[in-house]
Amino acid sequence: GGGGLLSGTAIATKETNSSIKVIGTEPTGADDAYRSFRSGKIIPSVNPQTICDGLLTSLGEFTFAAIQHHVDDIVTISEEAIKSAMKTVREKTGMSIEPSAAVPIATILEGKVNPSGKKVGIIISGGNVD
Repeated sequence: GGGGLLSGTAIATKETNSSIKVIGTEPTGADDAYRSFRSGKIIPSVNPQTICDGLLTSLGEFTFAAIQHHVDDIVTISEEAIKSAMKTVREKTGMSIEPSAAVPIATILEGKVNPSGKKVGIIISGGNVD
């Protein structure tokens, strides 16, 4: 999306404990934050291709500045992995979560983020599961 949840979470987290790692996640087909983070400048989202409709909006100037300053990394994940994470969450917890909320879970399940031996916090938000 526009980076509000990531930037706000990162600011609050780093103010609480600056050694906590904050990792943003995005679908590969809508990876403007990933590309912007890597390049150091906002790269707008052009024709994003993802089921994660909550992540289609380009970053804003203020959210990007906060992300640059407070986020440690941003990783991407495939559509297939996102769908699989949604299914896994439903099977293991009974919760139906929207695709955008499944993105960070998918990165862990697919080994893109390795939290082994660490405490992990994942924000599961949204209600768009039609």
